[in-house]
Amino acid sequence: MFKEIGYVEALFRYPVKSMAGQRLESAELGWHGIEGDRRLALRRIGEHSGIPWLTASRLPELVLFTPVTSDNDSPAHLPSHIRTPEGNDLPVYGTELAKEIERRYGAPVEMTHLRNGIFDDASISVIASETVREIGELAGLSLDVRRFRPNVLVRLLESVPFQEDRWMGNSLSFGPGNNAPAIAVTMHDIRCSMVNLDPDTARPASEIMKAIVRANQNNAGIYGTVTRAGRIAVGQTIFLHSSTEASEPARSK
Repeated sequence: MFKEIGYVEALFRYPVKSMAGQRLESAELGWHGIEGDRRLALRRIGEHSGIPWLTASRLPELVLFTPVTSDNDSPAHLPSHIRTPEGNDLPVYGTELAKEIERRYGAPVEMTHLRNGIFDDASISVIASETVREIGELAGLSLDVRRFRPNVLVRLLESVPFQEDRWMGNSLSFGPGNNAPAIAVTMHDIRCSMVNLDPDTARPASEIMKAIVRANQNNAGIYGTVTRAGRIAVGQTIFLHSSTEASEPARSK
């Protein structure tokens, strides 16, 4: 059983973990998420914990650094440079960028490339515009969706916030037909302090996370695992499939 629930309002990818994202009109959805998404991250040198990456929860200014690609590059191409908040373009793997981040963070880092991506929980994140708007109303602020760093922003047919929670254990497909790209909805998106950071200034607003906690036990949006690869695009219709219709994920061989 399946039903239409809305359409793709916007698509984003984040070439470097915790840095500014890129808005896309279309993207290739592969087995490891959107092509080029979170393939790079800053590793804290000498850090031997299970999560060595430097993120904006430790250095909020990271959200002000912007990955730069050539106008002729496809979205799949990784950035060659990073634009600092002051407007300087520094090579991704250059010592200048590493030193600039070290100056702000206070400890050495290096850029790392992982071919299959660097994800905290799952490779695809989805949130509805209605959920973002509700959180903003509860917090008394007009919120930019970039605070939530989704891959897919959904505009729902039924304007009910936190509707994403109903999708758990089911799957979403993008576009009509049995071969449309699809994801299995596997996890709630449990929010961290990054939602508090203004994407243009990095200034925090703690009332945002507090609003999510009050309204929905700190859940806003969902994570998914890709079950059918393909091209996704702004404007595509999104269908919710019951668990009996969900596709099986590809098995590793």
